[in-house]
Amino acid sequence: MHATLAKLNEFRFPAIDRGRLETLQVNLGYKCNQACLHCHVNAGPTRSEMMDRETVQTVLRFLEVSEVGTIDVTGGAPELNPHFRDLVRQSRKLGVKVMDRCNLTILQEPGQEDLAEWLAANQVEIVASLPCYLEENVNSQRGDGVFAKSIRALRKLNRLGYGNDNSVLTLNLVYNPQGPSLPPPQGELERQYKQHLLSEYGVSFNQLFTLTNMPIQRFGSTLISKGQFNEYMRTLRASYREENLSSVMCRSLISVDWQGYVYDCDFNQMLGLDLVHEARRKIRLEELIGKNLDGNPIVVRDHCFGCTAGQGSSCGGALGAN
Repeated sequence: MHATLAKLNEFRFPAIDRGRLETLQVNLGYKCNQACLHCHVNAGPTRSEMMDRETVQTVLRFLEVSEVGTIDVTGGAPELNPHFRDLVRQSRKLGVKVMDRCNLTILQEPGQEDLAEWLAANQVEIVASLPCYLEENVNSQRGDGVFAKSIRALRKLNRLGYGNDNSVLTLNLVYNPQGPSLPPPQGELERQYKQHLLSEYGVSFNQLFTLTNMPIQRFGSTLISKGQFNEYMRTLRASYREENLSSVMCRSLISVDWQGYVYDCDFNQMLGLDLVHEARRKIRLEELIGKNLDGNPIVVRDHCFGCTAGQGSSCGGALGAN
């Protein structure tokens, strides 16, 4: 796989600092039952990295003493980590909102037959990847048969109350472009998703998050192989909007990897760009318990243009710029 970090230093993304920490994003490991082309984590069935119980307990200790209101659990397929349910259960007991980055097909994997019901019982917000509402496009990006499995999973979640009006169970979907282009306007695409999925499959959901594909890991390597990397970077740079800087996710979020090391965001984690605090790098989460990160400088490289291009992009979708 082609490395991309050395290619991300040309344009010098502007310096930014942290605001108040609101979200702890925790990557429970890189093992996944899928191997999607757009995956910036390079996750897949052969990955073995998994967060251990001790590190999970460190996450819970951090949540207990911090003012963080949300834990955003991701992977790989985070549900494959044997400590996933304990982390979710204990986080909910602390009054913390839990978001599960779910690929939908995991709900049908052996040993996960009760997962959907369990998530509903614990009022976990589901953020589910469905990179298009058309079957052919999803299967080309994520593998044959993935779309049909995803629809079955969505219908099951709807039956449990997810994505339904007046329900406390939130189901949001995530869109990624098929290739090296920016996502279309989020509001209009959400309307198309809702209309098509409801009319064709009887599926409903709350919101659509549009995410820009990051030029790193598997997607970045594919761009290099196809000779498209430089052109994609020019697209991101040309679409930069300064007004998006105030609301990029790294200003209110930190990312923790499966070993407990901390980064400014999930993308920096994949590039090995450590969070810097008190002039130190390679910091573990346990070292930040009780610490204040307000005003801390954020480590940036040119992949950050992906978060500020056009309407902007974050783990919660578009940032609002028109």
